[in-house]
Amino acid sequence: MREQSCWLPRHPKSPRNARQELRDFLLPHPSAEPLLPTGELLLSELVTNAIQHARAPRDRLIFVRFQLPAPAILRIEVHDSDNEKPVLRPASTTSETGRGLLLVHELATEWGCCPRRGGIGKFIWCHVTAAPGTAAA
Repeated sequence: MREQSCWLPRHPKSPRNARQELRDFLLPHPSAEPLLPTGELLLSELVTNAIQHARAPRDRLIFVRFQLPAPAILRIEVHDSDNEKPVLRPASTTSETGRGLLLVHELATEWGCCPRRGGIGKFIWCHVTAAPGTAAA
């Protein structure tokens, strides 16, 4: 299994930095390239949620892990130090925010939330697969 991880500050530029880390991880593996568009979107949403909603000191870092357990499956994990699990809520037609977890729910093949080892914080994970007909042979 291929894997890469990084630590990011709770900063508005971190979603962009996370997307670059994901591109650096996936692009050397041509069979994984179709996973990139959806992977970047879901990663951005999860990192943004960790920045905006995690009740943790500003100096706490966000841990991000990518894995390719199979050529056509990308696993993304975003860890933060807040123990509160996210709640999937219906999207408001008038709000400009609040759709991140809904996007994860709709676009990931599966996702979930688990407590971190040691009892401090949680991680949100999701699996991304290529759309039918886009996977490399």
